[in-house]
Amino acid sequence: MQAYQIKAGQQITGLKRVQRSISAPAAHEVHIRIHAVSLNYRDLMIADGKYLSTGDVSVIPCSDGAGEVLAVGDDVTRFHVGDRVAASFFPDWVNGAPTPQNTASALGAAVDGMLAEEVVLHENALVSIPAHLSYVEASTIPCAGVTAWNSLFVEGGLRAGDSVLLLGTGGVSIWALQLAKAAGLLTIITSSSDKKLERAHNLGAAATINYKNTPEWQDEVLQLTDGQGVDLVLEVGGQSTLTRSIASTKMGGTVAIIGGVSGFGFGGELNPFALIGGAKRLSGIFVGSRNMFEDLNRFLSVVEIHPVIDRIYPFQQGHEAYEHLKRAGHFGKVVIEVRK
Repeated sequence: MQAYQIKAGQQITGLKRVQRSISAPAAHEVHIRIHAVSLNYRDLMIADGKYLSTGDVSVIPCSDGAGEVLAVGDDVTRFHVGDRVAASFFPDWVNGAPTPQNTASALGAAVDGMLAEEVVLHENALVSIPAHLSYVEASTIPCAGVTAWNSLFVEGGLRAGDSVLLLGTGGVSIWALQLAKAAGLLTIITSSSDKKLERAHNLGAAATINYKNTPEWQDEVLQLTDGQGVDLVLEVGGQSTLTRSIASTKMGGTVAIIGGVSGFGFGGELNPFALIGGAKRLSGIFVGSRNMFEDLNRFLSVVEIHPVIDRIYPFQQGHEAYEHLKRAGHFGKVVIEVRK
């Protein structure tokens, strides 16, 4: 079968389409034909050699994929041939708290991921796809969708009527916007593009802020919330945004740090007294467990959200998909369709 592979630090030009063999599933393994794979900013960081944990050999990239079960091992009980499934970002983190052990084998970093025609994974690493979603749509959930769910409702503990500030219109932010709207949260979102902000408003954002036109956007957030600030900020790790995010958060609120679009250094901008005086907290979000994924899928099945897809590329255009994501003009998710 064909697959892409890359070694961390080789840049997008190091992404190669190769022929790989695949073994028959062992006792508790499932053989899956992949239909769609979605990209995350993490995949660019791995290509650039800037991700937190990678190996020193070439691996199949990408954590997020969805497909159909072709075969199962003799002892598999959770799935059958023909089932529609997606893989959990952390195959070994089923429930409970994250540990160094259950987060060590994130797909597409130190171990093979999903950008292939077929994969074999342990049955515990898989979840069923909601019936109303296509493979393309389902492929966007494992990283971006679960990260948004964990940030808002697990770590964030938000309830209907609470408020959230979303930075930018990438995959996690747009997933969070759709989930927040369905759950009755008040949502404020930022972007440098008025066109994107209009789309976000149409998806349910209560207020929008163009951060180029309003560089001190934390003041606008406070004005929009009667001087209180929001219950939670979804912080994407942009350069010089953390101080503003903390200022935008109400007393007792949370800043959920979900990534590092400008790297993982915040340039010494953290002021501990802003946290202490406001009884605020910073919370690092490392995607989530399989149980969180399953909880999210149950929610999606009830409210029937369809994720926002920015663009779909055929399997042969993996490089083009990566380059499109790198240009950062997308709204929502970029997907590679492996098989129609």
